[in-house]
Amino acid sequence: MRSAQLLLDAFGRIHDIVHHVIDGAEPGVLSFRPDRDANSIEWLVWHLSRIEDDHIADAAGIAQVWVAKGWSDRFGLPFEPSATGYGHQSEDVAAVQVGGELLIAYFDAVHEQTSRYVEALKDDDFDRVVDDSWDPPVTLGVRLVSVVSDCLEHAGQAAFIRGIAERG
Repeated sequence: MRSAQLLLDAFGRIHDIVHHVIDGAEPGVLSFRPDRDANSIEWLVWHLSRIEDDHIADAAGIAQVWVAKGWSDRFGLPFEPSATGYGHQSEDVAAVQVGGELLIAYFDAVHEQTSRYVEALKDDDFDRVVDDSWDPPVTLGVRLVSVVSDCLEHAGQAAFIRGIAERG
């Protein structure tokens, strides 16, 4: 198995978890917050989608799906189009109430772009430096693993919140 195939499997697992969390959720579950400062499923999935979109587009030197395909306008959130959720406060989390259909459509568009990009990578590509502002500089391989890690963490949090919301 090549490195790209491993990463495609990892991104596929994120896809499966996100769909499991969103698909069939009863009204109110996606916006449920265990307390007033907790993240909702909607915010977590929006955020993980934005992080994947932002980081993959930057590493690939391509446009983000969020802006290039009009998702920012469709969501109509009160944030700058460049916002990814990093540093958001409780009121920002509360502002992300878009519904599962729109949320999953954006996530799927991001997943499709990520999959196309990763599928075309060769093992030598993973050593390319994509961010030299860190010491040591960040390679493409490290960036992709970081995105997988972050997205899996947030997808797991969303799954946990769905379990809490559905059990009352």
